[in-house]
Amino acid sequence: MGLLDRWKFCPRCRAELEHADGRVSCPACGFVFYANSQPTACALCVDDGGLLLLVRRAAEVFHGFWDLPGGFLEEGEHPLAALSREVREETGLEVEPDDFVGVWTDRYSETGETEGVPATLNLYWTARVVGGEPRAADDVSELRWFAPDELPPASEIAFTNVAEVLSTWLGRQQQP
Repeated sequence: MGLLDRWKFCPRCRAELEHADGRVSCPACGFVFYANSQPTACALCVDDGGLLLLVRRAAEVFHGFWDLPGGFLEEGEHPLAALSREVREETGLEVEPDDFVGVWTDRYSETGETEGVPATLNLYWTARVVGGEPRAADDVSELRWFAPDELPPASEIAFTNVAEVLSTWLGRQQQP
């Protein structure tokens, strides 16, 4: 079941909606809404010694699991601005984005359930800390720097895409 399957009536004029190809449309007023993936921006913060910052989630989805700092973009927000804002909100650190690592898709769910669960489009950059005082805040309960060979196992990592990103990043660290 898709995100829009339970949408029955137009939020503008209350006419019955038509469903087709991942969108709903209203024949009465012309309203159209697409079931797009929700964008996130996240950082692989690496210090001068090569340690990677992970955060322990305090939020309900994957509570207690390790994650990379970052989060959802606000409407109209540039992904790099979102990355800096989210890292600052979660860790107290000011970062400067560096290399683009890539794009991964996922679901904002612990169980892999898709009904009513947003699909996510996750954008990742490396980043370096340029200021601030480290502190767990917002929806984070703990910060910890990990050596590449001491990262938590995939079973302790929130979201499939985060484990995939970490694997990709590790592979790039081992290349000459």
